[in-house]
Amino acid sequence: MKKVLVLEGGYNEEHEISLRTAKEIKKILKKLHIDFKSLLVNPETFNKDIKNFSNNYICLNALHGPFGEDGKIQKILKKNNFKMTHSGILSSKNCFNKIKSKEIIRKLNIPTPNYIEVKTKDLNIPLLKDIKKKLNKFVLKPNKSGSSFGIQIVKNDKQFRDFLNQFEDYKKIINNHETLIFEKYIYGKELTVSVLNQKNKIFSLDVTEIITNNKYFDYKAKYTKGFAKHILPAKISKKNYKKCLKYALQAHHALKCNSLSRSDFLYSVIENKIYYLETNTQPGLTKLSLVPEQAKFNNISFEKIILELLINSI
Repeated sequence: MKKVLVLEGGYNEEHEISLRTAKEIKKILKKLHIDFKSLLVNPETFNKDIKNFSNNYICLNALHGPFGEDGKIQKILKKNNFKMTHSGILSSKNCFNKIKSKEIIRKLNIPTPNYIEVKTKDLNIPLLKDIKKKLNKFVLKPNKSGSSFGIQIVKNDKQFRDFLNQFEDYKKIINNHETLIFEKYIYGKELTVSVLNQKNKIFSLDVTEIITNNKYFDYKAKYTKGFAKHILPAKISKKNYKKCLKYALQAHHALKCNSLSRSDFLYSVIENKIYYLETNTQPGLTKLSLVPEQAKFNNISFEKIILELLINSI
């Protein structure tokens, strides 16, 4: 096998998580006796930094968030004739854009919550009040981000008043994001499904229900031990379980993902209905991450995941 270059860091809101993912990946590469080097990625200098390496390397993308999973680094790697793991330019770009991915998924007749797109520069209190009237309860988040960064959930009038009081602080947090998405809040169970490409066969693994100690499955809940409980397999009906597996596989193909993806869903208890939320082309591979957990449940080792990522590099 060719030598491997582990891309880590990214200097964004998910920099530390990328380092954790890279740490676990490097342990596996050592265990498999695969020769590798690592590059701490700085988006400002990456175009120049990557030229210090021969394109005989396979770039193992351990990045998360902006630049690493939005098609930008993929474009630079392709331009310089590097093979890379995970998904390509268009798939990465579309999956990182929540609105674009929803548009693609809706064409498959897969339900997804109603939403309103707003440019960050246009966000103000009168507009917030207007959206509150239209959606009543909503989830607000940057259109292009990960790890539940910048999420605000409004389920009642008190939470809305509290949000208005903190509005200026919130705008500072999401100032670097061009667009926001207001999604209709749906009460229910948070579910997730991993899709793997193993030995040229692409399949859904299982459905995990996520129960968090926080208000939602945020950064702390994802990456801090004890802040979230994973129920595997999820306790939903067989019909809805199969529907989640089917939807995740359909999303993987429709969004042109390559070797690995993880799609998130909501099960509406009131409607008995599965809603698609988003697909992640660079899901975490830390000790607390969902993909390795679902793989282990299916007797697929972490080593096999990494090997297949390299074998299926594009």
